[in-house]
Amino acid sequence: MNSFIYVLTTNGVLFLISVIFWKFPPKKINRLYGYRTPKAMQNQQIWDFANTTFNQTFLMYSGFSLLGGLLLANFSVIELTWEPMVLVMLSLVVSIIKTERALNDNFTDEGKRKK
Repeated sequence: MNSFIYVLTTNGVLFLISVIFWKFPPKKINRLYGYRTPKAMQNQQIWDFANTTFNQTFLMYSGFSLLGGLLLANFSVIELTWEPMVLVMLSLVVSIIKTERALNDNFTDEGKRKK
């Protein structure tokens, strides 16, 4: 498979999903769509904050992932195998960690906003 096609079908799809999440965030707490962790689903205020934070970081890091994958595809002398998928996983993990840190910094375990 062509390296550019591989990057577009992995990192490009991730970026497309992040744009969809950013443009159409979930309005109400649900179990199907959005950033769904037990802390994020405690109340509507946390849900809105968590989804906004996750969507912004996910969009940024999936964009970096796409650009990094395209650079790898452009400069690689051999066919890419696992490298774009590592960028996908890093984008997801970093977005989740940053969102959880923001939740812990801004909300208590009981779901109240910290002062």
